[in-house]
Amino acid sequence: MDWDKLRIFHAVADAGSLTHAGDMLHLSQSAVSRQVRALEESLNATLFHRHARGLILTEQGELLFDATRAMLKRLDAATARIRDSEEEVFGELRVTTTTGFGTLWLAPRLTKLYAKYPDLKIDLMLEERVLDLPMREADVAIRMKEPSQADLIRKRLMSVHMCLFATQSYAEKIGLPVTPDALSAHRLICQNPRSAQVGAGATLVSELMSNDISSLLTVNNYFGVLQGVLHDLGIGVLPDYLAHDFPQIVRVLPDIASTEVPVFLAYPEELRQSKRVSAFRDFIHEEIIAYRRTLRD
Repeated sequence: MDWDKLRIFHAVADAGSLTHAGDMLHLSQSAVSRQVRALEESLNATLFHRHARGLILTEQGELLFDATRAMLKRLDAATARIRDSEEEVFGELRVTTTTGFGTLWLAPRLTKLYAKYPDLKIDLMLEERVLDLPMREADVAIRMKEPSQADLIRKRLMSVHMCLFATQSYAEKIGLPVTPDALSAHRLICQNPRSAQVGAGATLVSELMSNDISSLLTVNNYFGVLQGVLHDLGIGVLPDYLAHDFPQIVRVLPDIASTEVPVFLAYPEELRQSKRVSAFRDFIHEEIIAYRRTLRD
């Protein structure tokens, strides 16, 4: 099968338009159209439904688009691997992690990484969805559970517990509960039960709600929960690592905590020799060591 025709087909399928695909490929619309028709003839199949607003893939077109998308991702991976074996630490590194960990722990520490590697370009993708590392949706992942995908190098970084926090000023103005049932006199700030979150946090919130909580503020991520706590709206359910970076918050009911949440760093086996990945991995390792040292002090 002619690779040039497949490349042009993929561009058309991705853009949904002959004209837009031609612009990206620096080809005329008629040249793109001829290549697509030639591919359809060679396959004896119709790949697009054509209508006034653009092009829609047929069932056969969807099958071929899935195949070309996988091929291009593999080519991107091979290209990155070749470049990483020769280059210094520069270029783009796509890092995925959860919104909470990415905004509250990782992003504030990236200053040190950029100071060491100013030509590195981090694309930080914060979402709860688990991206497919072998298919190169991202280069590196930090996840709140051990990755299950095959062909990944994985390293356990640390453990996190969800705990109760309030500000020192809230404690001075309102006071803090000394028993779980006294939580009913306070507003609880936590993630919405319907939002994506670690199971340990959801379980802890469910247990806390049994204390007849009368006032509640729910947010769909931990960054929002933290903002509520910092503005003295109540007592929040937050990761324990925040106690180091936000000294104005204090533990509430220290005996209450979620079960352990393991934090893993993972990247594809094929990026083992990547200088960008190695630089990021070593940076994270150094930051974890520094974080653990503060816990001992």
